[in-house]
Amino acid sequence: MRPTWADIDLSAIKDNVTELKKLVSPALFCAVVKADAYGHGAVPVARAAVEGGADWLAVALVEEGRELRDAGIATPILVLSEPRPSEMVEVVECNLVPTVYSGAGISAAAAAASSANTVLSVHLKIDSGMRRVGAEPEFAFTLAESVSQRESLHLEGLWTHCAVADNPDNPFSMQQLSIFNDALNALRGKGIQIQICHAANSALALNFPIGRYDMVRCGIATYGISPTEDWDGKVSIRPAMSLRSEVSFTKNISAGEGVSYGLAWRAPKDTKIATVPLGYADGLRRNFGNQGGMVLIQGKKLPIVGNITMDQFLVDCGETNVSSGDEVVLIGTQLGEKITASEWANCLGTIPYEVICGIESRIPRRYI
Repeated sequence: MRPTWADIDLSAIKDNVTELKKLVSPALFCAVVKADAYGHGAVPVARAAVEGGADWLAVALVEEGRELRDAGIATPILVLSEPRPSEMVEVVECNLVPTVYSGAGISAAAAAASSANTVLSVHLKIDSGMRRVGAEPEFAFTLAESVSQRESLHLEGLWTHCAVADNPDNPFSMQQLSIFNDALNALRGKGIQIQICHAANSALALNFPIGRYDMVRCGIATYGISPTEDWDGKVSIRPAMSLRSEVSFTKNISAGEGVSYGLAWRAPKDTKIATVPLGYADGLRRNFGNQGGMVLIQGKKLPIVGNITMDQFLVDCGETNVSSGDEVVLIGTQLGEKITASEWANCLGTIPYEVICGIESRIPRRYI
């Protein structure tokens, strides 16, 4: 087996949930574990989150919910997008809570629950400005009434999602909350009661306490990554994932020599180059080195050079006495130094969500 792995600290997941739940109390805490728990591993992360106090879990796909149920996890699970009508039978079988926002979805959910002789709880999503999925606010009552009139359905929740919560200075979040409040008050004014209102993702939960309502849905913060730079250090969370490998080979090259495909980088002076068995098939970007990507070897930050290839990349070690077998840290800490997913994101012009979700499954996860 190649010496490349991702360490997943489940105690960090558990502790992060505990700390975040304290922060948002008395709101319920929903740990978002979609996309294989942001690349961390859905089942072990879900278990750790529940141990840390998570009241709910959230997934994007029905099959993600089934995976958790098959693992024996009994915590309420919210499906964040409306399942296709053909999937509603499986929703009922797995005791999931689907999001609904269309007449067709509501009808399919009711039919599936009725066939199973059960009552299915659903959450109605309002599109308050994200413009992705969700019911238009003016149709909220019609859809809520449609749910309430069906004996096999229970309208448990009403929710929305905010587009710019990671920027607390942007007034659009407050506009979205105002639209959501208007829809909520309109429903209540017509006698429709909602048990669980929720709008807050990690960023909204941290930046806008007014938006916590009855439950918050924390994704990125559960994994120990702050959704906004302003919150680094203001809540006690720590990263759960580190990404590590080993030097597989070293060689000395002369000034002017190019390396890797395209010879895109040439050594400015005589130097030592280390090969690391990790590449873009594992989730690295081909041009990461050209954009300032670094690794840790022997506690020193050293630059990735040349184009990253499918299975390997190169590091300019300079005068550092690097040898085959030396540990290489791409995300994590080593001898007091650290590289974070946020640093990766800054180099690549993206967000840390994309970085950690992009660590491919062929990299084994090691749970510690």
